[in-house]
Amino acid sequence: MSLPASDLSKQPDHRTTMDLGLVLPETAEVRDGRLFVGGVDLTDLARTEGTALYVFDEQHLRHQMEAYVTAFRSQYLNADIIYASKAFLNKAVVRIVEEEGLCLDVSGGGELACALSVDYPAARVFVHGNNKTPRELEEAISAGVGRIVVDSFDELDRVSKIAGEHGITQEIYLRITPGVEADTHEYIKTGCEDSKFGFTMKDGFALAAVGRALSTPNVHLVGLHCHIGSQIFKLDPFAEAAQVMVAFLDQIRTEYSATLGELDLGGGLGIAYLTDDQPASVQEFAQMLCGAVKDACGRHDFPLPRLLVEPGRSLVANAGMTLYTVGTIKELPGIRTFVAVDGGMSDNIRTALYHADYEPTLANKADQPRTQIVTLCGKHCESGDAVVLDMPLQEAEVGDIVCVFSTGAYNQTMASNYNGQPRPGVAFLRDGHAKMVTRRETYEDLYARDTL
Repeated sequence: MSLPASDLSKQPDHRTTMDLGLVLPETAEVRDGRLFVGGVDLTDLARTEGTALYVFDEQHLRHQMEAYVTAFRSQYLNADIIYASKAFLNKAVVRIVEEEGLCLDVSGGGELACALSVDYPAARVFVHGNNKTPRELEEAISAGVGRIVVDSFDELDRVSKIAGEHGITQEIYLRITPGVEADTHEYIKTGCEDSKFGFTMKDGFALAAVGRALSTPNVHLVGLHCHIGSQIFKLDPFAEAAQVMVAFLDQIRTEYSATLGELDLGGGLGIAYLTDDQPASVQEFAQMLCGAVKDACGRHDFPLPRLLVEPGRSLVANAGMTLYTVGTIKELPGIRTFVAVDGGMSDNIRTALYHADYEPTLANKADQPRTQIVTLCGKHCESGDAVVLDMPLQEAEVGDIVCVFSTGAYNQTMASNYNGQPRPGVAFLRDGHAKMVTRRETYEDLYARDTL
């Protein structure tokens, strides 16, 4: 694994931090040349708590959740928002999800355990995954989760068996692959036919799966689920998926005389990672998706189902940032300038995986123009270990505090201990106070499970 060739055509943009628009968290401001979020001086926080450090603008986080609930329920009476916890999960965010009235999506036993540990209502939990283990299904069913999204015939049989052993009827969805292509990275497309997820509609396979589910004991098929991908800017594929799924509901009604009353259309709305990104707003997304479902139901004379969506990235990404300290600076003339930070692929694997883009700034020089083009490289033993590739930054010096924006999604949850690196802590910032909601790992934590 190595870095892509440097883009020598890139020029400094001379913008300062507050010119970065949608990339910034809601409460970001510059005071006396330093970046503040939630009323907290990020430079002081980094030097007090240490780096690397994940930080979240709690006000931004809550407002995004409120925006989703308001936008969908103003357009569609029977709508629910499910937070996709794979994007970012700890006990504190589960508490906020409950306080803001959202349901919760979990994709593994550990995510469910986190929710249950803070008494999140199990009936509002939706369980996902293409290969849920028997143990995970046992834990979910015994906890009383609201819905299990069934992904295969094997899993359908497992759910039936375990539910029967508990003497209950488990409510389920089937995950359907609608054959809709989303314009996003190949690794995060999930709605096309060649996918490990769900039941394809090709050759009547999904329709046969519905018939099987309807006749399986100890389960009650109440709805369908689909998800076409992640980080999607164009809204048309969402509308297309809605139309395909409502048509399929109508086909089920005709074929089996069964009217399923719930439709989960997944998540995937894109966010601004770069200042030039122009994603659709939550309001635009809700208006389009609710309108598409209503129109399709009208055409098929199908009763409006309960409508659910599962945002993750678009709830938490722009609320989150990662703080680092500059350790070394290495200029390779005519090639690139490396600014090395005390983290890297262990706390942000997305750049190594997808060559993801981010906007950085120096929190202690936030009022200065970003006059250098640099690659923020990590401290790990991989040539491809980088956090930011060829982006503008202020003139960096050893000891500066780097803030990388829009890291709230799929950074903390995909973090590793490569090279024995303890995973960062997490701080929520609000009203001038920083609350450490996840402590930094210690060396002792890394090896606490080892036995001699």
